[in-house]
Amino acid sequence: MSKLLEMARNYEREAAGKTGDQKRPVFHFSNSVGWMNDPNGFSEYKGEHHLFFQYYPYATQWNSMHWGHARSRDFIRWEYLPAALAPDCAYDNFGVFSGSAIEDGDRQVLIYTGVEEKILENGEKSIRQNQCIAIGDGIDYQKLEQNPVVSADMLPEGSSREDFRDPKMWKEDGRYYMVAGSRSGDGSGQIALFYADTLGEWRFAGILDRSENKCGKMWECPDFYPLADKQILMISPQEMEAEGLEFHSGNNTAFLIGSYEKREFRFKRENIQSVDYGLDFYAPQTMLTADGRRVMIGWMQSWDNPIYPDGQPWSGMMTIPRELSLRNGRVCQRPVRELDAYRKNKVSYQDVCMEKEISLDGIEGRCMDLELRLKGGSCGKDRIRLASDGRLYSEIVYDREEQVLTFDRTHSGLKKDTISTRSMKAESINGVLDLRILLDRYSVEIFVNGGERVMTSLIYTPYTAAQISFAGSKKTYLDVTKYEVYA
Repeated sequence: MSKLLEMARNYEREAAGKTGDQKRPVFHFSNSVGWMNDPNGFSEYKGEHHLFFQYYPYATQWNSMHWGHARSRDFIRWEYLPAALAPDCAYDNFGVFSGSAIEDGDRQVLIYTGVEEKILENGEKSIRQNQCIAIGDGIDYQKLEQNPVVSADMLPEGSSREDFRDPKMWKEDGRYYMVAGSRSGDGSGQIALFYADTLGEWRFAGILDRSENKCGKMWECPDFYPLADKQILMISPQEMEAEGLEFHSGNNTAFLIGSYEKREFRFKRENIQSVDYGLDFYAPQTMLTADGRRVMIGWMQSWDNPIYPDGQPWSGMMTIPRELSLRNGRVCQRPVRELDAYRKNKVSYQDVCMEKEISLDGIEGRCMDLELRLKGGSCGKDRIRLASDGRLYSEIVYDREEQVLTFDRTHSGLKKDTISTRSMKAESINGVLDLRILLDRYSVEIFVNGGERVMTSLIYTPYTAAQISFAGSKKTYLDVTKYEVYA
């Protein structure tokens, strides 16, 4: 074990013992100490779910990237494990950036982006991003002597040598495959595909898809997987321009839905869909469970519009893991079914008139699974206020005429000039809109009509603000079921 990795492990063990719960999220994964961003290595190994993550243990801001590590049997309760990787080699001295993991026989194989920074003889700074492998037993990992195993020199001519990262690997029919984000000669994103018969010898297979300056710039954090009868290329494009309510300005996430010809390494894009319409969502990654479910997790944060907790020794949260399915040409998401086992103390109301602002006995709190059905033919607006104390609150507003749902955290207690509202299409069906809202202390995840669209946002409102109220028109009625969640 290198001195850098040993130091990280010692620090996180000592620091985590001092921080305790710190009112951290109850059923969402958060790091024990320091800084966390992208999920990495989300995968199965020896019957357990493993989650690695971009990690800097020594402060709550981004810095020299390590890999943190945790595991779970049910996606809800996580056990922290020692840091898995540190930037301790010449080829990754600037950071061990994002990547993935697979179970390969008895061993667990990690693949990551090693970032090398050095000063050339002429005084210029050189940064290179290449793909590297480490092999281990679920706790300790040894980097390959052949690293880097895939260099940017293997990309098509004109491709960036500096922007080449975030490999997602899988194994199929005895062969290893990997996709990685890259920047093409025109300066915009592309996804490169590689294959190998042994982990130390990789070959370039082709470019699966390109932005061509039409879908943002650099494409980060790719994933590539079958879903029902389609193939999904999932990307996190940077520097996008807003496109209606489907994509916002800046960093986005997208499902590229299409077909794939494996023999020719050819992906044909048929449709594009935003992954999440909220204020705080980026860099999702999926895994295939032993029972055949495709499960996705993402980082609850925004690079361009970040908000952080005050005075806490940790910064970083992941979304609830979500099961993916394909319905009517759309990728749909729902919280993993394992969450149901943690729902307690059911409170339910039916056909409540929303003509005046109302609060309901037992419908309050900051840690819950809330199922709502808004029913009616009015063309007005329905409002749901969460995490409220009379002065502070966040609000979900449904405009029935425009068929648009908006989340607004303007009055949530923010002290920073930051983006606080975002909207998405939300079509009612015969006058009915179904919502499922996961509220976990500092986060709000909204699932519309069985997960056809999802909106994820953070609220660092004081935990004592726990009131919930509803308002609409005399023609709007509400069914509501609330479960407290304990994990």
